[in-house]
Amino acid sequence: MKQLVLEPTSTAQWYALVNEAERARDCKLDETMESYLVFLLMRFVTRPDMAARVMALDYLKSMAARGRMQEEQLRDVGDHCLLYSGLYPARAERRAVRLSYFVGLGRSSYHQLAHLLHHGGAQIYEQLADMFVTLMEVLHAMRALDGRHALDPLTAAELWQDTGSSGARRTLDAVTDAIPAPGGSRRPH
Repeated sequence: MKQLVLEPTSTAQWYALVNEAERARDCKLDETMESYLVFLLMRFVTRPDMAARVMALDYLKSMAARGRMQEEQLRDVGDHCLLYSGLYPARAERRAVRLSYFVGLGRSSYHQLAHLLHHGGAQIYEQLADMFVTLMEVLHAMRALDGRHALDPLTAAELWQDTGSSGARRTLDAVTDAIPAPGGSRRPH
């Protein structure tokens, strides 16, 4: 077991954890994405109600909202989907949906938000949509820091086929020599 290193602030502790997950995933997020992920984790660490949400309903409600309320709701749907797909992938199976459902819904929310905004913030949400799979993989790596895979083999195969997730592919490579056939909607990241 690795030695526990405590940082002087909770923000520094989250940055250290995200950096360790980036190293485990063998990627380096840019400063904007890394900061967004850290503050997202900090914002939801005390929100156990997140797991009880129905993302599709929240997304539909955001489409009916206007102005600042719509922007906040779309951001929340994207954020929840990112955390859900990255930190709680087994819950998708319990809800009888593929993990890629949350990837698609989260990306759509961030894309929609980017198109609504008419200032510099739009670029961040476009980048979140484009980097969604990579950010999810960093969260998977965070879960796996204790030595266990974040995804079971079936979920990894589906996620790789649906999204082209290289992290899901590495999970498959660790458990089998077989090469699953790529899916039709696969997007490399």
